[in-house]
Amino acid sequence: MDEHDWLASQFEEFRPHLRSVAYRMLGSLTEAEDAVQDAWLRVSRAGADNVDNLGGWLTTIVARVCLNQLRSRTARPEELRDVHVPDPVLRLTDDREQPEDEAVLADSVGLALLVVLDTLSPSERLAFVLHDMFDLPFDEIGPMVDRTPAAARQLASRARRRVRGTESAAAGAARAPGAAEPERDRRRQREIVTAFFSAARDGDFDALVTLLDPEVVLRMDGGTKYPRASAVIHGAEGVAQQARRGLRSLLRLEYLDIRPAIVNDAEGVVVYLHGQPATLIGFTIVNGRIAEMDAIADPERVARLVAAAAERG
Repeated sequence: MDEHDWLASQFEEFRPHLRSVAYRMLGSLTEAEDAVQDAWLRVSRAGADNVDNLGGWLTTIVARVCLNQLRSRTARPEELRDVHVPDPVLRLTDDREQPEDEAVLADSVGLALLVVLDTLSPSERLAFVLHDMFDLPFDEIGPMVDRTPAAARQLASRARRRVRGTESAAAGAARAPGAAEPERDRRRQREIVTAFFSAARDGDFDALVTLLDPEVVLRMDGGTKYPRASAVIHGAEGVAQQARRGLRSLLRLEYLDIRPAIVNDAEGVVVYLHGQPATLIGFTIVNGRIAEMDAIADPERVARLVAAAAERG
C-alpha cells in the first residue's frame, strides 16, 4: 500500500469523528459533509509526513475549514435569519440499531444545544466545541483563531457562560451544573408528546399548559422562502395558545398525518400533508414537561431531511 492509499484508509477511519466535529461546528449535515470532503482534498495534497498525531491533525484541519465557513456566514448578513433551527440528525423509525455514523452525530448533542451554539461567534464556537466536546488543548486551539492559549481559554469560557445562561431551558438543563437532565426514557418522551398533540386537537388549554415547562420555548423556522412561518414564542401560556390556535383545526384534517421520528436522539415528529413531509418538530423534555420545541416549517428543507434519513435507513 502506497502512502496515498494508506492516508485515504486512515482518513476513512477518522471520518465519523471528523463529521461529528463538523456537525457541531456548523449545525448542518450537508455542510458538515462538504467540510470533511474539503479537508480530505487538503490532506491528500499535503500528505502526512512528520505528523505524529494523525487524529489531532485531521481534527484541526476540519475545524479550520468549518471556521472559514462560519466566518463566511457572518460576512453575508443577507443570508442570516432571525430564527434558525439547525439540521437535526433524523431517524424515521425507533430502530435502536442505528448506523454508527448517525449515532456519533447525535451522541450527547441535542438540537437545543445546537441552537445555542448558533448564537456564538465563530471563534467562540470553535474554542467551545473543540475543548469542551472533544478535549483539544488550548495550545492547539489558540493558533486556529490567532490567539494565545490563554485567550483561547477565555473564548471557551465566554462561550460556556453563554450556553449556561441561555434563555433555552432545555439547553440550560443539559449544561448547567446541578440542573435537571433532559428526559432520556424514549417511552416517557413519546407519552408526553402524544398527550401534547391530543390536548391540542381537543383545544384543551389547561392540559397543554400542564404539559409545558413554564419557561418553554417554541422556535419555528420557516426558512428564507417562508419567513412568515418563523417565530419564537416563550412561556407555557403563549405556546399553549399557539398550539390550540394553530394545531387544533389542522389536526382534524383527514389529509394530515403525524408520524413519530427520532430527532437528535430525542422524540420528535414529522407532519405530512397530502402524504408529503411538511414540518419537522423536535422536543426536549425536562422533569416530565416539554421544555423546548424546535420546528422546521420549510417543506422543501423538511423533504430533503426526510429523504436523506430514508436513504440512510
